Formats: sequence, C-alpha cells, structure tokens
Amino acid sequence: MPGNKEHQEICVVGRLFSLEALVVIMGVVSLIYGLATGKVISVIIGAAVLAAIWVLARWCRRNQAKQQ
Repeated sequence: MPGNKEHQEICVVGRLFSLEALVVIMGVVSLIYGLATGKVISVIIGAAVLAAIWVLARWCRRNQAKQQ
C-alpha cells in the first residue's frame, strides 16, 4: 500500500507541473499572437498571465522559505 500512495503523489505533482507549464505557454502564445497581429487585448492578457505566474511563484517561494 505505501508504494501506491507514493505513486499517487507523484502523479499529482506531475499534473501540477504540466498545468503550470501549460498556463505559461498559453501566456507566451497570447503575447506573441497579440504582438504579431496588433491586437492589444491579446498582449494585455498574455502579459497579465505571465505576471500572475511570476507573482505566484515568488509568493510561494517566500512562504516556503519562511516555513523552513
């Protein structure tokens, strides 16, 4: 049984990393698409997504450092 729980935890961690990567890719694609086509709203959305990811990553790292 302990091996099964470890496998489940690894799967959850793998899904979280892949979702985070997908959101970053979406932000980059939206930013590039907006710059290429001249659509300001796409540039704003892409920049907002990338900024939100950056802020959340910094916040999570700071909280992890405080807990240790």
